[in-house]
Amino acid sequence: MPTGTKYWFRAKRYGWGWGLPVAWQGWLVLALFFALVLVGAVAILPQFGQGAFIAYALALTAALLSVCWLKGEPQRRR
Repeated sequence: MPTGTKYWFRAKRYGWGWGLPVAWQGWLVLALFFALVLVGAVAILPQFGQGAFIAYALALTAALLSVCWLKGEPQRRR
C-alpha cells in the first residue's frame, strides 16, 4: 500500500471481493446503501411495482461496487 493511501474496504482473505469496511467512510457508504434500499422498498415498491424496485436496487448495488472498486484494496484471487 503506498504511503498515505487508506482503503475503506479490505480485500477478502479468501476468494474475490471485499469484506466489511475498515474505515468510517466505508461504514458510512454501507449504511447509506442499506438506508436507500429500505427507502426504496417503502417508496418505490408499492407505487411502481417489483420491476422498478429491482432496477433501483441493481443501480444502488452498482454504485456500491463502484465505490468498493475505487476505495477498496485491489482485487486478486486468493
